[in-house]
Amino acid sequence: MNSINRRSVLLAGLGAAGASALAACSGGSGSGGSNALVNPSGPAVAAAEKKRKGTGRQQNLTLTAAPAMIDLGGGVMPKTWAFDGRTPGKQVRLSVGDTLVAELSNQLPNKTTTSIHWHGIALRNDMDGVPPATQIAVRAGSTFTYQFVADAPGTYFFHPHVGVQLDRGLYAPLIVEDPKETLDYDDEWVVLLDDWVDGVTGTPDEVFAELKQGMGGMGMGEGASPSSSGMEGHDMGDMGGMDMGGDSASPSAAASSGGMSMKFMLMGAESDLLGGDAGDVKYPHHLINGRVAADPDVYTGKPRKKVRLRIINAGGDTAYRLALADHKLTVTHTDGFPVRHQEVDALLVGMGERYDVLVTLGDGVFPLVALAEGKNANGLALVRTGSGSAPKATVRPKELDGMIMTASQLRAADDVRLKSAKTDVTHQVKLTGGMDKYNWAINGTPFDMNDPDAHPILIEEGQRVRLDFLNDTDMWHPMHLHGHTYQLGDSGPRKDTSIVLPKKKLSVFFDADNPGQWMLHCHNAYHGEAGMMANVAYRA
Repeated sequence: MNSINRRSVLLAGLGAAGASALAACSGGSGSGGSNALVNPSGPAVAAAEKKRKGTGRQQNLTLTAAPAMIDLGGGVMPKTWAFDGRTPGKQVRLSVGDTLVAELSNQLPNKTTTSIHWHGIALRNDMDGVPPATQIAVRAGSTFTYQFVADAPGTYFFHPHVGVQLDRGLYAPLIVEDPKETLDYDDEWVVLLDDWVDGVTGTPDEVFAELKQGMGGMGMGEGASPSSSGMEGHDMGDMGGMDMGGDSASPSAAASSGGMSMKFMLMGAESDLLGGDAGDVKYPHHLINGRVAADPDVYTGKPRKKVRLRIINAGGDTAYRLALADHKLTVTHTDGFPVRHQEVDALLVGMGERYDVLVTLGDGVFPLVALAEGKNANGLALVRTGSGSAPKATVRPKELDGMIMTASQLRAADDVRLKSAKTDVTHQVKLTGGMDKYNWAINGTPFDMNDPDAHPILIEEGQRVRLDFLNDTDMWHPMHLHGHTYQLGDSGPRKDTSIVLPKKKLSVFFDADNPGQWMLHCHNAYHGEAGMMANVAYRA
């Protein structure tokens, strides 16, 4: 059935709010109607799922998305949306090959639809949680059950894929353990980083309502071309948002943005590591494990013990430079996949990226600092192994200015490096747009959530695929591919989310071994919603 006709038939029963949540799950026609795409629930997806090695064990859980007042410490108690009344949500742990059966119960207000995306997991396409491409959005008051085999060990997390809900409190770690783990360590600590605005200075929808006006709407970008920010030297970078199915921005937000308020827009955030403009959004707090810097989370351990830190950036608009005072970090994994071990002072972690590191603890009290790159703010947690007083919330360990590791410096471990193969297809993925018109896009075309199969990046099962990211904008973008991991260059790390610096090129390779329709997008919550997203779709 033609997807547009299908939508118009369903529209009458669902109303306008449901229009953006309609799933084109019948498989699209592709651009020009000549390319049939693999159906997210079709036989090719079922066949790929059968090949996954499972243990037969099943882990069941219910995740209730609902309004909640949460305690971020230091007397900060915002109203937000959370899973089961807490942020971050409860950690989910399973072993490789286990089946996760997770029922999402949507108790969000104002008929708000939602979903869950299992970030970094190469799972079956119809469980990927991206309305409308792979499922119909879960309506308020209803449930949806996700069921899939997690067949790759690693550090992952989950969050919604509707509107800018990523920037609320709906996220939690997902750890897939390897029973054959070769790393030697005494303990684990999950370190979840986040930039926080919701319920403090406004909501993500209000942030978006202001940002999407663009600098042109503020009379500051005259004469700028559509592909440039028009604000070179002002370090304002990009912005983004098209809240497709979340609740709409409040009237007060619309009124303030109509008056060109700059309540949420961050000016002058600059980072050499990120090639210039570091971010767009003014966040009142930066969190580690759901705690503000003034009242930090504390890990209690013993001197000389070796601890594995699983570091996750769940933020909306902030890269973090992370270091533990008076300690070296040994990087062992990124985005779930092992790398050749490398000792560093600090890590740069973009939104959606994950890193595993080993650290041998000293004796005392040590600040773990997540510096909000270019934003003159930080998140803080403490490692306590002995006596000593806690440092100030604004502490800046010298390690932050030591050897800083970025993904391009890492090499894949031998056992996960892609086998040498001829590239079957190369796609140019040009990152376009800018601040002036707020027209963030891929290849000049903003993604249309109402027609997700309109301009697919076409691939075929069995191909070795090369993606050439060409960043034509004045800002960095953390580019995330669903359903796959790619390799940076010939021997770089295996990842699913990578920073692409402004005016730079990044080439990545992956094997097309997981049929379906998969989002490729900037993991800045606002850029992605503005349209910097594409559908990497398998031909039927």
